[in-house]
Amino acid sequence: MSSAESSGDGGKWLDAHYDPVAGIYTFSSCNRLVVGDLGSGSSGMKLKVYRGTALMSESTLLDLPAGLVAFFMDLHEPRIPAVAVASGPCIYVYKNLRPYFKFTLPGLEINTLEQDVWQQVKEGQINPLTLKEMLESIRKKADVPLSVRSLSFLSLEPHEMDEFVELLKHQPIKRQTVITCIGTLKKNMADEDGVSCLVIGTESGEVFVLDPEAFIILSKMTLPAVPTIMDVTGQFDVEFRITAVCRNGNIYILRRESDKPKYCIELSSHAVGLVRVGKNVVVGCTDETLQGFTQKVKALEDRARRAIVTMASMDLPTRGFQAVLVGLANCEVQLYRDKNLLSTIKTPDVVTSICFGRYGREDGTLIMTTKGGGLMVKILKRTASFDDRDSAPGPPLAQSIRLNVPKKTKLYVDQTLRERESGLAMHRAFQMDLSRLRLAAAKAYVKALESSLTPMSASLAEPLKMNAVVQGLGPSFKLTLNVQNTAACRPVTNLAISFLYDESLYRMRNPYMRIPLLVPGLIYPVETFVECTSDKGISDVIKVFVLHEGRSSPLLTAHINMP
Repeated sequence: MSSAESSGDGGKWLDAHYDPVAGIYTFSSCNRLVVGDLGSGSSGMKLKVYRGTALMSESTLLDLPAGLVAFFMDLHEPRIPAVAVASGPCIYVYKNLRPYFKFTLPGLEINTLEQDVWQQVKEGQINPLTLKEMLESIRKKADVPLSVRSLSFLSLEPHEMDEFVELLKHQPIKRQTVITCIGTLKKNMADEDGVSCLVIGTESGEVFVLDPEAFIILSKMTLPAVPTIMDVTGQFDVEFRITAVCRNGNIYILRRESDKPKYCIELSSHAVGLVRVGKNVVVGCTDETLQGFTQKVKALEDRARRAIVTMASMDLPTRGFQAVLVGLANCEVQLYRDKNLLSTIKTPDVVTSICFGRYGREDGTLIMTTKGGGLMVKILKRTASFDDRDSAPGPPLAQSIRLNVPKKTKLYVDQTLRERESGLAMHRAFQMDLSRLRLAAAKAYVKALESSLTPMSASLAEPLKMNAVVQGLGPSFKLTLNVQNTAACRPVTNLAISFLYDESLYRMRNPYMRIPLLVPGLIYPVETFVECTSDKGISDVIKVFVLHEGRSSPLLTAHINMP
């Protein structure tokens, strides 16, 4: 093995092996270095077993593999796992690299009307053309779908029907589903080498849980659509959760106590991969996004910036590190933790399957296959560390921290119920109070304008602005009034300032002062001195009026609260 550092990953990985002509065509659910090879798609399907980086053995498969899992069937020593390969309607179990058992899915319900018309053909009561018309009528109205035989017959040309009928009319009708995905579920112990049940998703929208020893169906659950990806956690005898991604673009969650999904999550687009990280699941979608969900709600979303091809989890229990590996169509494998992009691995070809875990003596081994059939093995350095700082531009890390929202109290729930029941009356009362508030505010505003109580004058001819400053600790105070003309270009003349106060408390040096011409934009300070004549330690308000010669009402009025 070479130990050359791979490029573009920050020197965290060692290139252990790369064989561009290994001839492996697979995807992540069939890659455990016991590989379900797709071959050409119509022939050459094989089960390949590797030791180290060398091909150890291979077995021919009769159909395309839909998934591959390793599981422990029993408690016998030595502890050697078996391999289950899902292919067509069957599961092929291999033990000690030899075929051990074959399980076939039970047949589906057959349409009784379909059986009757084929029986009539068998007895010679109807001809193939009449059979076609009757089957088309049944397909439009019947609740139970037609069998593959009938659907194939309906697709034939008229001159091919006679030969097809003569060939198959004496054989019984069968409706057989196929396996779309497979997983494992611990039976009663969560140990790494504990006995596991097989969990199977089928084309008919059903999920089966199989006993690992007798291979009988322990549980049967139904989904609204066909499952394509599954993640299974828990124990069958205690509590388990099956998260299934279906072809209708939704995620359904199945639990032990129900044979139908309890929760449904609608995705923005179809899913490419699903990975569990702790109690959350991360879904890669065809719109180039990674979406994270808790058990019920959406938690985060991030853009992968390229089309996602495959996904896998990266779990290092010794370091307490969990992340998600995402293979992209631009020959990159990105490592995400929460919303942070921690590392990027450049690959010579598009990665089609990823598997991370213990291989040989190394705990952190990354195995990848490429679109061209290549096999890549990388080893994580023991000194490698990943910072939780996002290496890609984007929002800060603090933005992804969830707020600690308190739990709903009984008072909150009661208040919510009251608002639902009395919503109309509460809205009317709110509108009434709002109207009263607006009326009170309008009256106060009109009163302020009429009595010139605002700090700015309402007159367009003399637009003035004034504020007051009181300085001193007493009994003598300095009172400064800053008067400003806010007009654009017109000066203001013939102004005066008058003070109204309680003469038993205060004595003012200049209770009446004339103001010179006010130039627009400048602030004119007007100063006077006030002396408190009372020894009782009380204070009062001094009113200030800005007057214009020849007018009875003031332009501005200010109330100064004396200290």
